[in-house]
Amino acid sequence: MSRRMPLWAGWGLALGVAALCASLGAWQLQRMHAKQALLDASARVLEERRAQPLAVVADAARVRDYDWAAGRGRFAPLPAVLLDNQNRDSRPGVRAYRVFLPDDRDATPLLVELGWLPLPGDRRMPEIPMPAPGTTAVSGLVLPPPSPGLASPAVQAQADGTALVVALEPATIAGALGLPALAPRILRLDPDLPMGYARDLELLPNTLPPDRHLGYAVQWFALAAAVLAIAVVLTLRRRR
Repeated sequence: MSRRMPLWAGWGLALGVAALCASLGAWQLQRMHAKQALLDASARVLEERRAQPLAVVADAARVRDYDWAAGRGRFAPLPAVLLDNQNRDSRPGVRAYRVFLPDDRDATPLLVELGWLPLPGDRRMPEIPMPAPGTTAVSGLVLPPPSPGLASPAVQAQADGTALVVALEPATIAGALGLPALAPRILRLDPDLPMGYARDLELLPNTLPPDRHLGYAVQWFALAAAVLAIAVVLTLRRRR
């Protein structure tokens, strides 16, 4: 005859599982508030569109902030950078970036996002022609690079010289392109500018919106409550 688990052990297990579920729910709430704050901050910037000089992209005091910037310069004759695993309208693709050199000689080079391109079934990388030479005016949303998560920032050089990455880390990309530095934030081009590819100013194209995090938080808290309720029911039955 098998021995039943002691009551204290059963409650210890139930409390441990409930605490784990509750902590996961709290983490989802934190993610919800963080993303909502991100959306609120960017919405204010997009509504005002008060243009800052391009030098603001390299401002170390604002590496996690959002700005609208505009200026003139030229695209550096360097390989394009492609960020892999970028979906748009449920289609897989990449986001294309190029190094931009502001007219101010003291300004730090920055990565400008040109837009999104689809990938065919064989995952052949698209060609990114060099923009027209000469001075170019750019404007757009200045923001931190996409969160890398657990992805490695390693740069994979393609046959045509294009740099393929799964995590956009300016410092790593600068080293791969032979640059002393790149600004810690990027410039997402204004969709109204007549250059680049399919793009918008959506901030959460490849991640969960705040309401999804709230939904997951509710599920985790409900699971924690269910575990405790089951423990209570089993305890009452055992005492009877």
